[in-house]
Amino acid sequence: MKEISVTARSAAAAARATVYGYPRQGGDRELKKAVEGYWKGRVSAGALRATAAELRRGTLRQLADAGIHEVPTGHFSYYDHVLDTSLMVGAVPERHRAAVAADPLDGYFAMARGTQEVAPLEMTKWFDTNYHYLVPELGPDTVFAADPAKQLAELTEALDLGLTARPVLVGPVTYLLLAKPAPGAPAGFEPLSLLERLLPVYAAVLADLRAAGAAWVQLDEPALVQDRTAAELDAAACAYRDLGARADRPKILVASYFDRLGEALPVLAEAPVEGLALDFTGAAAGNLEGLAAVGGLPGMRLVAGVVDGRNIWTNDMEKSFTTLGTLLGLADRVDVAASCSLLHVPLDTAAERDLDPQVRHWLAFARQKTAEVAALARGLAHGTGAVAGELAANRAALASRAGSPITRDPAVRARAAAVTAAETRRPQEYGDRAAAQRARLRLPLLPTTTIGSFPQTDDLRTARADLRTGRIDAAGYEERMRDAVREVIAFQEKTGLDVLVHGEPERNDMVQYFAEQLTGYLATRHGWVQSYGTRYVRPPILAGDISRPEPMTVRWTSYAQSLTDRPVKGMLTGPVTMLAWSFVRDDLPLGDTARQVALALRDEVADLEAAGTCVIQVDEPALRETLPLRAADRPAYLAWATEAFRLTTSGVRSDTQIHTHMCYAEFGDIVQAIDDLDADVISLEAARSHMQVARELAAHGYPRGAGPGIYDIHSPRVPGTDEAAQLLRTGLRAIPADRLWVNPDCGLKTRSWPETRASLQNLVTAARTVRAEVAPP
Repeated sequence: MKEISVTARSAAAAARATVYGYPRQGGDRELKKAVEGYWKGRVSAGALRATAAELRRGTLRQLADAGIHEVPTGHFSYYDHVLDTSLMVGAVPERHRAAVAADPLDGYFAMARGTQEVAPLEMTKWFDTNYHYLVPELGPDTVFAADPAKQLAELTEALDLGLTARPVLVGPVTYLLLAKPAPGAPAGFEPLSLLERLLPVYAAVLADLRAAGAAWVQLDEPALVQDRTAAELDAAACAYRDLGARADRPKILVASYFDRLGEALPVLAEAPVEGLALDFTGAAAGNLEGLAAVGGLPGMRLVAGVVDGRNIWTNDMEKSFTTLGTLLGLADRVDVAASCSLLHVPLDTAAERDLDPQVRHWLAFARQKTAEVAALARGLAHGTGAVAGELAANRAALASRAGSPITRDPAVRARAAAVTAAETRRPQEYGDRAAAQRARLRLPLLPTTTIGSFPQTDDLRTARADLRTGRIDAAGYEERMRDAVREVIAFQEKTGLDVLVHGEPERNDMVQYFAEQLTGYLATRHGWVQSYGTRYVRPPILAGDISRPEPMTVRWTSYAQSLTDRPVKGMLTGPVTMLAWSFVRDDLPLGDTARQVALALRDEVADLEAAGTCVIQVDEPALRETLPLRAADRPAYLAWATEAFRLTTSGVRSDTQIHTHMCYAEFGDIVQAIDDLDADVISLEAARSHMQVARELAAHGYPRGAGPGIYDIHSPRVPGTDEAAQLLRTGLRAIPADRLWVNPDCGLKTRSWPETRASLQNLVTAARTVRAEVAPP
């Protein structure tokens, strides 16, 4: 760190370490097990709350022991922090109010998951992450009311442990910008119009937190890193003028992350609040220039997010010290933090005993990141000599990774560099392909299918565990998986589905399964990250150049096809999703890595086709999720993302039908990109959003097959035949019958067999009912 002025030295001496949030699940996913046990009636409400309280206390103690001076509270959630915010401000939809009033915990889960009687809140992605939040439903009649009980209780837990604590809440502007108009709201209604009504509720919560002992409260406003209109920026200025002017409040720290603030930075810098927390990693590095341009934050606290909270590579400490040294002259106090909540990374690298110890030193999960934050704060306050040991170890880890042969394969790079434009386009137009596919497949109007996976039962998970521990051999495991495939095929034939799947019993996860068979990836044993609710995934680590040593799916698809005369889809995860749901390398442009993955998958597509597979689905649910938050950054991303998909799929014959799938995102922003994929059929989530995507496709003039989902698989509800048929009729108003497919929203991995059987039987019955209406015999 360079020499600094006396004023900056004073700011450095005051530096403290903090974070915004932490993984919720516990080292052995105790929270997931307790919540799911509660749903099944095996765990009492009291036991669930006790488990949650112990997990929170354990996290607080660990953060304090690691050297975090100011711990966050309020970031814990049984399901989702945006849902918690809806309850904090009293924004409970009419259909859920009776359940919440009768039993707050059951009502909470009813809002998250629905019941057989009421539908849940819509779910979508949290900015450009793979975390899903529950979308608030607001209308002109929404009446807000403060209920800070959760926030107060969790603050008290930390204070009782003798810790300095800072409650972290979703900010009012972001909350309203994330919301959607409630069903029945007038056309053109904007939730942001409720800001004046919402602010007194936030003010009341702030006052209660101050009375309970909070010196600071953090209000997260990540929505302000996106492109915002002048009216939206004015709303942010108004919100913080209002809250800042309140006398009965703690100090306010407004936080943003995931990208640069841009035009919102001067708005917040001029607001009457005491501090800003800014991200200085990745795309948000531009905040450093922006902060200098507004003259810094004189008289304010700056919390500098210099440790990447979303990826798992060890921090470059010398680079972070350089950034911190520059920031010291721009604020009265500079504290050190991760760039965002550590919710988005696994818990601890120490649990990964299967990884090469040298490779493990390249990685930093949540516990390691808290240590990095604490070391940077200590070095800032006392000089880098105070962390000489940490700096030396950090340099060694960075050098080890940069020089490792794991990271580079010349043959892979040469193949990727030689790709031609012709390899990224199918030679036949869609109309010609559609005619050839109709002749080959001979499907009925409104053909029915599923997205790919079928329930992952306890028996299947036990079989995988038995294989890992040696209780069964590979042959025994193979036979169990074949039994599962036979069951899935027999069920689909009996139910009357038209295009079948093998059910994916052998797959642990749609990304991890492929990553474990590709060179360049590292797999973890305990690297769990929350995707939504109790759904946790283990994102693989993309450490080197990618290639496919041998076929990955052909034998399973071919076996399933041997059991039926109906077409069985080959199922692959697309290149963008392979990147988005992995921890990607930071030493190669994403577009280059996507091309490498696409070439590996292209080989798999060719082998599937050669084996006789006539329908191949390449899932890209992350295409919208990975869309950059700033419009200026999107064209370059969409160019390489759509090219990677076409490179994967463009080598097939005209009568081989290419499907893709996307779910739980805002698709309106990428309809042109969906068109550019040139897939023959796309299936999309639509049940919770009431066929919105079908209308968006129609408005664009989308010319190919589409299957907007009519069965919400993230809820235990079994949709009735009439409900499914009505959704289909809504879809038909946007998509012609000769291009409309009938399918669930997403894969069925998380559902039980009883739910799956009933729901798919109703789906097929609904399709037959509507088919008869459209084209009677």
